[in-house]
Amino acid sequence: MSFIPEERYMRLAIEKCRKGIKNGQSPFGACIVKDGQVIALEHNVVWDTTDITAHAEVTAIRAACRNIDDIDLNGTVIYSTTEPCPMCFSASHWARIGTIVYGASIADAAKAGFNELQVSNQDLKRIGGTGVTIIPDFMRDECVKLFDEWLAQPGKKSY
Repeated sequence: MSFIPEERYMRLAIEKCRKGIKNGQSPFGACIVKDGQVIALEHNVVWDTTDITAHAEVTAIRAACRNIDDIDLNGTVIYSTTEPCPMCFSASHWARIGTIVYGASIADAAKAGFNELQVSNQDLKRIGGTGVTIIPDFMRDECVKLFDEWLAQPGKKSY
C-alpha cells in the first residue's frame, strides 16, 4: 500500500505560509504529521530571526523534536509548500522523516528570486542513498501562487 498525501495538511502549511508572508517573512510553510496528528506547523522566519537556516522545514523539524522530546522523527510526514532545499532535505534525512510531500519546485523558488541550489530532492535521494519517500507537485498550483502573493508585498526580501 502506497502513501496517499492529504490535502488538509498541505492546506495548513499554505495558511501558515500566508501568515508568514503577512508578517514580512519569505513564502515558505511546513507541517509535520505523525499518526494523523500535527506535531509542528511553521513558516520561514529567516528575516525575523536573522538566521539564514530558519527555513520553514528546519523550524518545523526543531519544533517537532521539541514537541515529542526526541530527535527521531521516524514515521512522520513533512508537507512543504516548496521542494526542500538541500539543507532542509538533509535535515529531514537526519531527523529520519519518512516522507516529504511538496508543492512548488526549487525552480519555482529561483524564479521568484531566491538563491536556490539547483539540486532536486530526487537527485539528493539518489546521491545520498536515503530511503525517504518523495511526493512532488502536490497541490502545486496553490503553492506556486504563494510566490505571487509574496511578490505583491511591498518591502519583500529574498535571500
